[in-house]
Amino acid sequence: MTIMSASSSAAINEEVFKQLRDFIYEKTGIYVPDNKKYFLENRLSRILREKNLRNFEDYLYFLRYSANKHDIARLFDAITTNETFFFREPQQFEVFAQNLIPQIIKENTQMGRKDIKIWSAACSTGEEPYTIAMILYDLPELVSFRKEIYASDISEGVLMSARRAIYGSYSVRNIPPQYMAKYFKDSGGMYVLSDTIKSMVKFLSINLIDEREVKQLKGLDVVFCRNVLIYFDDKAKKKAVSLIYDVLRPKGYLFVGTSESLHNITRAFRPIVINKVVVYQKV
Repeated sequence: MTIMSASSSAAINEEVFKQLRDFIYEKTGIYVPDNKKYFLENRLSRILREKNLRNFEDYLYFLRYSANKHDIARLFDAITTNETFFFREPQQFEVFAQNLIPQIIKENTQMGRKDIKIWSAACSTGEEPYTIAMILYDLPELVSFRKEIYASDISEGVLMSARRAIYGSYSVRNIPPQYMAKYFKDSGGMYVLSDTIKSMVKFLSINLIDEREVKQLKGLDVVFCRNVLIYFDDKAKKKAVSLIYDVLRPKGYLFVGTSESLHNITRAFRPIVINKVVVYQKV
């Protein structure tokens, strides 16, 4: 049997699936349930072909004993889903701009701070942090403030795409016309973000359950961690949320996805409802 045919129709036996799942969980906090074995087979078969590996058992051995940082990043790229777009869940951005920013300006000014620090965690291809950057850049009350926007993901592939900041029509379809006209250039059906907005965002490789990596950041005013905790089990969720808590300033804010909740995860954040949007504030 050739390598290609073995890999293209490769199946993971139960024992190897469980070990591979545990390896992924240990490294990322992402839990692959029993009924998603086919998902790993589909997503990882291409890597087997690229590496000329006979089966998933060989791949697991490779990950444990031979893989370098690039190989682990390639695994992360394969298993993560990166569908996103600008101004996703727009009600949250409205609350962020209209309600939270004035409060943050007031509190930071009282503390002698003239900056605002935002983290877009699990930022994928950059639409979320660049949305935040456009909002902050357009607020006249922030003209004299230093605006620090950090964006992170575990996938090097999506971070490379985010830094390029060139988007298709799907990604930009919800952008308000005034932002579209001001900050994007149409280049043959692809939309190129302005350098002004690009320069506001610093991209980092951060694993949300890695304490050392998360603690690169500190004193944050707001963290957006949306539509990512759904891939974690409760133990990993608690660890990630705890690490986010530690890098937020006192009374800092956390946004999770509109379909997500911290109800059974932590009591360290107080839910606040503003215009039907739930925001979590550090207690």
